[in-house]
Amino acid sequence: MNLFKRGIRWVLTRLYKVKVKGLEHYPADAERVMVVANHTSFLDAVLLYAFMPVKLTFAINTVISQGWLIKIISRMVHLFPMDPSNPLSIRRLIHKVRSGGHVVIFPEGRITVTGSLMKIYQGPGLVADKTQALVTPVCIEGAQYSPFSRLKGRVRRRWFPKITLTILSPRQLEVNDELRGRARREKAGKLLSKIMTETVFRASPRETTLTQRLLDATHVHGGDKVVMEDINRRPLTFQQFLTKSVVLGNALSRFTQEEEHVGVLLPGSMATVVAFFGLQAYRRTPAMLNFTVGSLGMISACETAQVKTVITSRKFIETAKLQEAIEVLGQKVTVRYLEDIANDIGIVSKLTGLMQSRFEFLLKRLPWRKTQSQDPAVVLFTSGSEGTPKGVVLSHSNLLSNIQQLASRIDFSATDVALTALPMFHSFGLTGGTLMPLLAGMKTFYYPSPLHYRIVPELSYDIGATIMFGTNTFLAGYARFAHPYDFYSIRYVFAGAEKLRDEVRRIWEDKFGVRIFEGYGATETSPALSANDPMGNRPGTVGRLLPGIEYHLEPIPDLAVGARLHVRGPNIMKGYLFHDNPGVLVPPSSARGEGWYDTGDIVEIDDDDFITICGRAKRFAKIAGEMISLTSVESLASKVWPDALHAAISIPDERKGEQIILLTDQSDADRSLLMKQAKQDGVGEICVPRTVTSVKSIPVLGTGKVDYGTAQKIVEDAA
Repeated sequence: MNLFKRGIRWVLTRLYKVKVKGLEHYPADAERVMVVANHTSFLDAVLLYAFMPVKLTFAINTVISQGWLIKIISRMVHLFPMDPSNPLSIRRLIHKVRSGGHVVIFPEGRITVTGSLMKIYQGPGLVADKTQALVTPVCIEGAQYSPFSRLKGRVRRRWFPKITLTILSPRQLEVNDELRGRARREKAGKLLSKIMTETVFRASPRETTLTQRLLDATHVHGGDKVVMEDINRRPLTFQQFLTKSVVLGNALSRFTQEEEHVGVLLPGSMATVVAFFGLQAYRRTPAMLNFTVGSLGMISACETAQVKTVITSRKFIETAKLQEAIEVLGQKVTVRYLEDIANDIGIVSKLTGLMQSRFEFLLKRLPWRKTQSQDPAVVLFTSGSEGTPKGVVLSHSNLLSNIQQLASRIDFSATDVALTALPMFHSFGLTGGTLMPLLAGMKTFYYPSPLHYRIVPELSYDIGATIMFGTNTFLAGYARFAHPYDFYSIRYVFAGAEKLRDEVRRIWEDKFGVRIFEGYGATETSPALSANDPMGNRPGTVGRLLPGIEYHLEPIPDLAVGARLHVRGPNIMKGYLFHDNPGVLVPPSSARGEGWYDTGDIVEIDDDDFITICGRAKRFAKIAGEMISLTSVESLASKVWPDALHAAISIPDERKGEQIILLTDQSDADRSLLMKQAKQDGVGEICVPRTVTSVKSIPVLGTGKVDYGTAQKIVEDAA
């Protein structure tokens, strides 16, 4: 190592506390190596030069190469100026890599201006394919917070942030030999983009806890950064939120035990998030109760998770008209009200909490420091739309992995304003609408009900929301009542929990000029498994599987299209809690073995890894030996009556095994119109429901999904 390189390394180590992880993965003896790294700042090339164990050649954008700092560096470091969009530059680079050596390429072609991965050019992928060089991914984290980044105004920059370089195992691009020309170039680019996304995810801090990540976010974005607000219109900064969480957590610890499951029966509000993190600080596990299922459903959930104490609010109980339900629940568990708890918190406790939240050495004395990343972080409950509800135990690592999986594909930043009206007892509302925005440093506005179709759009306009979360049902409701300018500031809308109808997608594009990105997942997967995103959006699908997730497709007998999806990954739950065996954790397993989760969904996955949902295994009817998707029946009905809600139900049939009944809230529904649409679409008559029944309203769960259990009962009672 020459003296200049050693001196640069010494300076960077002391100024930026640089850490290098995975150095053992670097193929120092390989003849041809292509190092690919995310581009966070003007420091990136200097960092790689100083800390990689071999002599490197840097392929850099011709525009950047004209900078005064780069011209100085070029006297000591070998640079290869190139234009990633110019074919001639790509050819020269291919020749350079083929000649041997270790070449560094930033596939984004520019320094990020979002804080996340930018567009990945196809050229570097083509270089890797043509040269068969070993592609060695490196993730640079931390330099984006320095003054040498291009994120002024988007992040809190400081002179000397800690920087980490993570080196992943080298690999070669494997492109189908049959592909030629433009198709081969595109495929190579997509494979390299996938590698970069995986690199950012793998290098992310996932083996930690929610509380630690909250403290890290406070440090990165500043304690005075406003991060939440609700209908009370008293916003909280990171520091205020930390203080309230510590104070409330201390109060809650007086009548609960460490590792106890504590029921949380609260709406979408800042108080709920404070209670959630207050319990985390003192090693209690929140069990988020669904208040829309009635007293018997809540009692069943408490018995399943062995919940002895439930935290709620008198104001909420009164507003939601849950007095009778809470009275019945109170006969089984101890109900504690936040108003009473707050009244019992004295000035000494408040001052103590303030001191603990402000000084790290005092925070480290709280019980949360004993928490491990694999410990339970929350208990959620399945909706019960197709059976008895179960408790789903998610660890800190599960939740943080899912957040990082999403962040590796989507450019969230601290300048965003998130609006979430989804309930926190639902995994989409908890992970997507609550934890992800908070830990990204963005401000989140919590609204207690997604059903207020006139108010939510007005709120979006009022707060200048840039990100929204919703289900098809809720987004359709907002579209009906919103003014065309209510969503003027929205960048992204994310939809999940149920299939997004084409009509809803179109009206958002036509009326508001906003794309909806549909995703897919389950409570058991924390929840996201796949998502469309700004750089990979294919309407009609639920996007590509997120990084870090393995999958297996199990063929289904008698089913011509689709297969049953099994998945494994860091976001898969710790296990189930069953009502007939309370408190006993049952790890996930499927026909593939332990650690695999059987989604129960029938899907197709194309060559670009986009997933199309065909239906649930339980939501297929077998008619005269043919497997018919009930979801496809509902889609057919949605084409005929796009503004109505539908539920396809199967019941036994003596002649054909099963028959399909369609429930719809379309008052003048006529089966002949379905027949006409089916003929127009080329769909067989066997896929048209035998009977169409109009009802006043389709039963819906609090999460926005159709309540198929109740719908089935309606059909059976009428039979």
